[in-house]
Amino acid sequence: MKIAVLSRKASLYSTSRLVDAARDRGHTVEVIDYLRCFMNITSHKPQIFFKGRSLADFDAVIPRIGASHTFYGTAVVRQFEMMGTFTLNRSLAISRSRDKLRSLQIMARQGIGLPVTGCAHSTRDVDGLINSVGGPPLVVKLLEGTQGIGVVLAENRNAAESVIEAFRGLKANIIVQEFIKEAHGNDIRCFVIGDKVFASMMRRAPEGEFRSNLHRGGVASKVKITPAERATAVKAAKAMGLNIAGVDILRSSHGPVVMEVNSSPGLEGIEKSTQKDVAGAIIDFIEKHRSNGRKVDRVLG
Repeated sequence: MKIAVLSRKASLYSTSRLVDAARDRGHTVEVIDYLRCFMNITSHKPQIFFKGRSLADFDAVIPRIGASHTFYGTAVVRQFEMMGTFTLNRSLAISRSRDKLRSLQIMARQGIGLPVTGCAHSTRDVDGLINSVGGPPLVVKLLEGTQGIGVVLAENRNAAESVIEAFRGLKANIIVQEFIKEAHGNDIRCFVIGDKVFASMMRRAPEGEFRSNLHRGGVASKVKITPAERATAVKAAKAMGLNIAGVDILRSSHGPVVMEVNSSPGLEGIEKSTQKDVAGAIIDFIEKHRSNGRKVDRVLG
């Protein structure tokens, strides 16, 4: 096969691992900077061009779309879909997972465990918003934040009111969620490939921090997950319509709850902590499922 990896930099760990895994299996692979592509949108012969040539000869595409470039990145993925090329994660599924509110609403409709969540823009009923999630301590998030940025733990009502008022002043959309104290600042990243969890790791927050993101100093280690956690992760990925997903779960007193579903999960932390060939498993999935390239995404929402 001829495979395109849509990524801004070939030197990134995840990108280079996917390239190596594809080549090890005898495939031709090229890294394409999706922001440097341009598209010819026509009814009969849609095309994508990169460095002066058409990209019509690729058999499969692996999207590694950065959160800050979701709009144009998914447009490029959608163009590949119009050309009949198999895309590992489809454009609609990527867009769906990147919209935090939309993804939470979809998962809630599917009956997937979630923290008690409220959402607001410029409501004056701050008390009502705080009470709707059970009161403090609670977590306030910017709807557009990523990698733990724009996430604040408010341990009491005064702090919660101050943070919400500050975000209101920015005219920002916010999410307010119950704080899962029993998780102790730890979460589980389940790496879903197809209909199973291929690998999972526990991410532990550094001392004095409640965010376990590896970018913020969190430490990863291999973890054995429960059948309920496994089923929740797969169901969450399916709800988004994703073939490949990083599903972040907290262990709460009322069972596993999903914090986020990532459509471009990093490979470095999960591979190093579990010693599993995640990149190779992704290429194996493409080999088995490429014939479904024209499958329609029928997930509602």
